Amino acid sequence: MAYTPRDFSKIIGMEGFSETLLKNHFTLYQGYVTNTNKLLENLEALHKAGKTGTPEYAEQKRRLGFEFNGMRLHEYYFENLGGSGTLDRSGKLAREMVTSFGGVENWESDFKGTSSMRGIGWAVLYQDDVSKRLINQWINEHEVGHFAGCKPVLIMDVFEHAFMIDYGLKRADYIEAFFKNINWQAAEARLL
Repeated sequence: MAYTPRDFSKIIGMEGFSETLLKNHFTLYQGYVTNTNKLLENLEALHKAGKTGTPEYAEQKRRLGFEFNGMRLHEYYFENLGGSGTLDRSGKLAREMVTSFGGVENWESDFKGTSSMRGIGWAVLYQDDVSKRLINQWINEHEVGHFAGCKPVLIMDVFEHAFMIDYGLKRADYIEAFFKNINWQAAEARLL
């Protein structure tokens, strides 16, 4: 069963994100879907041929984490965009932020600090599936830094392709635009 790229064109037109930036980003995402499907096909063929002990199998298996997570993180990211940026302070997510961070403002400051770190990757608000605690985390590339068993709640792409067309090197301006467009309902729906 092959993965199919999802259509996120509904977020075109949101403030702070040009159509050019979003269409380029969608094309990049579609590449992750294509590469995920190719790797899964190749791995299945290598497995059927009894070549699981080969360097080719090992390298493709490692690469799968990068491509699959690139696909899935982009889906989460696009899903949690296109909103008004206004968090319901009486909702479950805001209450969890107060419990985990001491307040929504404390969470926001920590998330912005995480997303401002030097490097390329992702800022992710996770919910621990055991304690239900919220934790902000940096993910290098797509596959390094994920918390096992934790649910991604809010995802922010901080690779240069997510902002350089519109903001150049001004990542802080991109972060502000991201916050103005968060679809908090989508994020809250991901809570455990």
